[in-house]
Amino acid sequence: MPTTSIYSGIVRMLDLALGPEAHALEGMFLVAPDGREGEVREQLARPAFSRVADLKVRYLPYGELKGNREMIARFGHGMKPIRAIARELV
Repeated sequence: MPTTSIYSGIVRMLDLALGPEAHALEGMFLVAPDGREGEVREQLARPAFSRVADLKVRYLPYGELKGNREMIARFGHGMKPIRAIARELV
């Protein structure tokens, strides 16, 4: 089932975000195939993932990352260009 990998990815992300090294994280990106944004949003609407809103996680489609990678490498500085192409989830 396709959403299983999304579910598992969100669980792993939360393990990192809520673990002992969480203070080192400044925002996270859930990177997935372009056509899966709806599935990502459906999974994040589950009560089990209610803490995700606190983490300000953004969705980053593969296509956006691939299509903008040269510009990011050439002109980007820090996380600003990545945030610019990512989409807010909650």
